Amino acid sequence: MIISVLFILASGCKQNNNEQSAKKSIPDSATVFILKKQNINKQFTFPSELSAMDRAEIFAKVIGYIKTIKVDIGDHVKQGQLIAQLDAPEIISNYEQANAEVQTAYSKYLGSLDTYNRIVNASKVDGTVAPIELEKAKTNMLAEKSVWDASRSKLNAFAELKNYLNITSPFSGIVTQRNADAGALVGSATQKPIAVIENTNTLRLRVPVPEAYTATLPDSSFIAFTVDAQPNKKYYAELSRKNDMIGKENRTETWEFVYNNDKLELKSGMYANAIIKLGRTTTSFAVASSAIATTLEKKFVIRLKNGTAEWVDVRNGINMGDKTEVFGNLIEGDTLLIKATDEIKTGLKLIPKFDKRE
Repeated sequence: MIISVLFILASGCKQNNNEQSAKKSIPDSATVFILKKQNINKQFTFPSELSAMDRAEIFAKVIGYIKTIKVDIGDHVKQGQLIAQLDAPEIISNYEQANAEVQTAYSKYLGSLDTYNRIVNASKVDGTVAPIELEKAKTNMLAEKSVWDASRSKLNAFAELKNYLNITSPFSGIVTQRNADAGALVGSATQKPIAVIENTNTLRLRVPVPEAYTATLPDSSFIAFTVDAQPNKKYYAELSRKNDMIGKENRTETWEFVYNNDKLELKSGMYANAIIKLGRTTTSFAVASSAIATTLEKKFVIRLKNGTAEWVDVRNGINMGDKTEVFGNLIEGDTLLIKATDEIKTGLKLIPKFDKRE
């Protein structure tokens, strides 16, 4: 009787083990989709800044005291308009002295030239003038001419310094800063500029574009932007140039757009939000975020090939919200798991269940 009971128990255990083994031999199923290429584009909002098309800090070229200053902040100035006059008596004195030296040198040159011409005329009669005397007269005349030329060059140099006493605007614009008053000593490199002039009729909109998006193109040469002062109003600027360099500090490339500010609604220095729709020039792969698994070492998707799972390393591109662009050893038509996890190891057998939404 006891032997019969043991036999029945043993048979039952063996049957349970066989059932568990059979269950383990049946592969798990996983939801998959077929990878296809598609157009990649997304609208981004990048923080940016407006700056003047032209900006000049006005310094004194020579050391002197401000005699008069003709402008104040907010003044509109024209190109060549007088900004300030300096007083530097030593420069005036040097100019007058150089001018006197020119007159003296010119008089000596005229005298030596007249002497040379007389000797040349006299030498036309044979035996009247020795050849060496003619050569001396010519040498003296040329020497005096060199002294006259040098004195004129010196006068021109002092004339330039004298012109530096009148400080003018390099272009038309607005005076945005004034840092000096009449009587102030200027001309030191350590000082603040006398004034700052900006041309704000045209503004530059500088947009730092992250490195991952620098190979994309905006869908139009014009972009919209807003400013905090008028958040409900959109302005439009045209792409002008790129600096073709990735900054080491923030890993961005600067794209510069130009805005026509002829109504002077906007001001330089304003922060703006640039709205750019970027896209690839060619189609690319994009997958749901759940299809990308991330570990400390890598990012990967899981491809199902002949019913066997395999990890494929990828790197992310443009994040489009519901989908993310990916780059890796992938081809169109690959079967990928809709939900990837590092618990699904390479080599695991899986039964595909196709997601009709993909």
